[in-house]
Amino acid sequence: MATIANMSPEYGATMGFFPVDHVTLQYLRLTGRSDETVAMIESYLRANKMFVDYKEPQQERVYSSYLELNLAEVEPCVSGPKRPHDRVPLKEMKADWNSCLNNKVGFKGFAVPKEAQEKVAKFSFHGKPAELKHGSVVITAITSCTNTSNPSVMLGAGLVAKKACELGLLVKPWIKTSLAPGSGVVTKYLLQSGLQEYLNKQGFHIVGYGCTTCIGNSGELDESVASAISENDIIAAAVLSGNRNFEGRVHALTRANYLASPPLVVAYALAGTVDIDFDKEPIGTGKDGKSIFFKDIWPSSEEVAEAVQSSVLPDMFRSTYQAITKGNPMWNQLQVPSSTLYTWDPNSTYIHEPPYFKNMTMDPPGVLGVKDAYCLLNFGDSITTDHISPAGSIHKDSPAAKFLLDRGVERKDFNSYGSRRGNDEVMARGTFANIRLVNKLLNGEVGPKTIHVPTGEKLYVFDAAMRYKDAGHDTIVLAGAEYGSGSSRDWAAKGPMLLGVKAVIARSFERIHRSNLVGMGIIPLCFKSGEDADTLGLTGHERYTIDLPNKISDIRPGQDVTVTTNNGKSFTCTVRFDTEVELAYFNNGGILPYVIRNLIKQ
Repeated sequence: MATIANMSPEYGATMGFFPVDHVTLQYLRLTGRSDETVAMIESYLRANKMFVDYKEPQQERVYSSYLELNLAEVEPCVSGPKRPHDRVPLKEMKADWNSCLNNKVGFKGFAVPKEAQEKVAKFSFHGKPAELKHGSVVITAITSCTNTSNPSVMLGAGLVAKKACELGLLVKPWIKTSLAPGSGVVTKYLLQSGLQEYLNKQGFHIVGYGCTTCIGNSGELDESVASAISENDIIAAAVLSGNRNFEGRVHALTRANYLASPPLVVAYALAGTVDIDFDKEPIGTGKDGKSIFFKDIWPSSEEVAEAVQSSVLPDMFRSTYQAITKGNPMWNQLQVPSSTLYTWDPNSTYIHEPPYFKNMTMDPPGVLGVKDAYCLLNFGDSITTDHISPAGSIHKDSPAAKFLLDRGVERKDFNSYGSRRGNDEVMARGTFANIRLVNKLLNGEVGPKTIHVPTGEKLYVFDAAMRYKDAGHDTIVLAGAEYGSGSSRDWAAKGPMLLGVKAVIARSFERIHRSNLVGMGIIPLCFKSGEDADTLGLTGHERYTIDLPNKISDIRPGQDVTVTTNNGKSFTCTVRFDTEVELAYFNNGGILPYVIRNLIKQ
């Protein structure tokens, strides 16, 4: 349930809600809540008609639409290789992978020529022979705060590791393995069960608690592995229990990234490839020389239930949660100045005073039209917030890397975009810095660059944006459907605003991201049904003028406006200001100036 609720942005919802029942109350008791607390929760929910008691006649709930799911038909699956909603039944994984190799480049394709599909990259790993093929797994991670919170799957992963160890099957040493639980409780019950010992033997040592591989913080691959991938153009794979696998998110060198349950992560680590049919092909060879199959290492429901019953204890939750505010010695030694206002350190590369309120006056700027704007980027469908504002590692050649190097930060200390989101100068340079960015202005070339239209130069997106900004030119972004899908990420709207983007014209927007764009003063515009940049003959080399009324009072939520280009094209778009308050935000230059002005007035 937690996983389904966490993924609500991907299916267009604000939240996922599951009515409370007796199983929920059992979970509360298991996690250390007192009987008094549980009784109070049950009484409150029953009084508000929010508790589901399957022994009593239910008040029929009315929904606007219904989706029926036959639980008997639910089967094991993974998602990938480039999007979380591209579900692949486990029994179809091998066939799907081979289709991906053949298909043209896209969400389900890598366009590997037939003659190159069986390529083998041989290399030496710390003096021992090793090899990689397309589909070879190089990263496996049991990770994600959501998907490591379920004791059944975590202990299930431990049981898979245990069975493999007992059969003499170990993960290949060049596969980067890690275990990052979302809570210290997980460590306690894995130790209590004795299963952490077997996870350790398979390389799944606990590396910490927090955002790791699922947000792009897996760290570097071994140099020999990285070279084998790069020099032989291998489509390497990562398998993780994270929630999202958008392009460029997990690791720069893993072009195929699959989401799987923790036990399946261990299984794929043991197999060493995603190019396998678990029903028919062996995972490996055991100590007695016999082939080991998936069924030999997969635990039964009874084994998992027994492990949960004997190893997950209420006191583990109580002791962990009681100590959560105590911190550790390093945290407790931090010196915190006692001042009302934050003291900005001009030399900090982590926290920097943002420019959102510079030169702000009490009078709102009003409607600022878009005239003769250049197109900064021209995208297709499904541009995610990870494409717009990646949270993972900072590429060594990127504008953000240059900025940090110029300030004395060594490459090993770059950390990640996510860790530096308190510094607008880093994050602006990280906007549209995803290494898997596909920009139509580059005619098929993949990477975080664009064409500076006036000169025809190919530049990093940040550098091109600054050229436009310094010359006093506005910019816009063209996009396809589902622009801004994925994680709800504020920097995916803040970053474009800092680059000087005034409008995004797309076929459709992810709902939360559209709202965030408005909040930063960027105009979201939708092409009319059946139209997009391609059907209208737009290349991105034009200059764009958006014909907005001069007064905010003359703009209505959802009204149509005309967009014209300097080469004589004209088309109609819908302005996606959806409410009156969003019009007020836009009139103020964004939600932050709107809030500040209202606070001052009060």
